[in-house]
Amino acid sequence: MAGREEILTATVVDGEEAEEPGLRPRRLADFVGQAELKDHLSIVLEAARGRAQAADHLLFAGPPGLGKTTLAGIVAAEMEVGLRITSGPALSRPGDLAAILTNLEEGEVLFVDEVHRLPRTVEEVLYPAMEDFQLDIVLGQGPSARSIRLDLPRFTLVGATTRTGLITGPLRDRFGLVERLDHYPAADLEAILVRAAGILGVPTTPEGAAEIAGRARGTPRIANRLLRRVRDFAQVRGTGVVDAAAARAGLAAFGVDDLGLDKVDRAILVAVCERFGGGPVGLSTLAISMSEPAETVEDVYEPFLIRQGLLMRTPRGRVATPAAWRRLGLDPPPGAAPASGLFD
Repeated sequence: MAGREEILTATVVDGEEAEEPGLRPRRLADFVGQAELKDHLSIVLEAARGRAQAADHLLFAGPPGLGKTTLAGIVAAEMEVGLRITSGPALSRPGDLAAILTNLEEGEVLFVDEVHRLPRTVEEVLYPAMEDFQLDIVLGQGPSARSIRLDLPRFTLVGATTRTGLITGPLRDRFGLVERLDHYPAADLEAILVRAAGILGVPTTPEGAAEIAGRARGTPRIANRLLRRVRDFAQVRGTGVVDAAAARAGLAAFGVDDLGLDKVDRAILVAVCERFGGGPVGLSTLAISMSEPAETVEDVYEPFLIRQGLLMRTPRGRVATPAAWRRLGLDPPPGAAPASGLFD
């Protein structure tokens, strides 16, 4: 929106990240997938427009790359208001949040990414702002301190989180609509890739889009990233057209196999199967052997491996399934953990 002011907390935006917003849909009708969420959101936004009021506060939860930030932009565009962007870790003091809230205009959307990482002192300032559109400010210290309450314009807070369980109950209950985004089926990813290829000016065949979609882990952000890499490969070593052959060759060149596993995924499976005999192996031990932080292994790589039935979590640690052994071209040892029957 012309003249829209955004509060950006990222310190570095490289060329590829600068290109990414051009791929984001601007309207709800252009957003592919998440049919139930779109239906609920369209009702909330249409009702708010009919009342000429700000939309209710919204919380979007789900793994990274599924479209939470995009939906925040869509809410602002559909309501024809400005969008302010910040993140939970950036709001380290109550004054940081107060400065943003007092500069909001009527009806604007405030998007807080990783809202579960808000410090508790900042979160408590947010409660009256969300519920009563008022801000409590304490002036002075000690016996002479006094509190004043400022009126805020009605605004819409859109929160995004990858860890719903870390959001406190009082904060979660103040959101009028809480929705979870699911991973996308291949058909939806193909539609997203065809749209992205048109925006980027990349000649793409349906077979090429399908090949990329099948390796994108059900995540639009990964699908768009793979499309750009295949585009580069086709431009340098192919005909410039992203067809099935170019997609297969390009993805192989960048280390993405037919299941979507990359170099680190395969290294985790190799470590569990070969170094630790298939497990069980503890998370800390596995992370140290990979020279990766435990949080990265647990939050970034493990979920996909578990969804694909290659890795299991047990009370004693991580265990490779027979499918993981076969994926590495190895024979599962006798008594290898089955793909089902284990529990977290």
